[in-house]
Amino acid sequence: MTKYKKNGKKLGVLGGMGPAAAAEFLRQLAARCPAATDQEHPVVYMIGDCEIPDRSTAIFGKGESPAPVLQARLQQLCAMGADILAVPCNTAHYFIDDFRDDLPRPLVHIIEETVLAAQRLNPDGAWMLSTHGTRASGLYQKYADKHGYTLYLPNDEQAEKAQQAILHVKAGELALAGAVTKELVEELWRARDIPVMTACTELPLGYAASGLPLGREVSSIGALVDACIGLLYDEVK
Repeated sequence: MTKYKKNGKKLGVLGGMGPAAAAEFLRQLAARCPAATDQEHPVVYMIGDCEIPDRSTAIFGKGESPAPVLQARLQQLCAMGADILAVPCNTAHYFIDDFRDDLPRPLVHIIEETVLAAQRLNPDGAWMLSTHGTRASGLYQKYADKHGYTLYLPNDEQAEKAQQAILHVKAGELALAGAVTKELVEELWRARDIPVMTACTELPLGYAASGLPLGREVSSIGALVDACIGLLYDEVK
């Protein structure tokens, strides 16, 4: 059995986009780390800033850009001592990509990690469910092209259902989010039977409440968690 030991790197998490998604990221991080005691878990610094301007609204030019706050908060996490950065919000990466190279510490890119996780699960492609902003930004398409991966996008009506599921999660209405997600995903599977990428960090919670098979989902939260763990632990030879 392979053994792992934490390497002492500290993780900085910028949450609040939305709060439930960040909490689920931390829950999965604690559940998946190869740790048997408190001390074997990594040190995590977190800022939960729920006042960061809405990312999708800004992408469509209808609201304040969140970029200055995102950059300031990530710099703050570095000053706190973070060695690795993670942001459990897909749409935020539209803005983060503009200053990512200026950050003093490496950032684990949720979109690229989700594309790679989907490619490992099904090399023939996956459906992409996301916010309207992420879809319009072309970010997932960009990273899929980088890795030669095929994404399938829902039509406008289906994309609106994904957005409704996201809003239900933000409002704490998980049963409604699950029902909408179930209806949407089953409709997509009738058209093409391939895995679904929950490419907004609210959508994994909606999927979890839907009763759909877990092995058919590529969770952006799970992909980010796994990538962070890979950087926080070393294999013991």
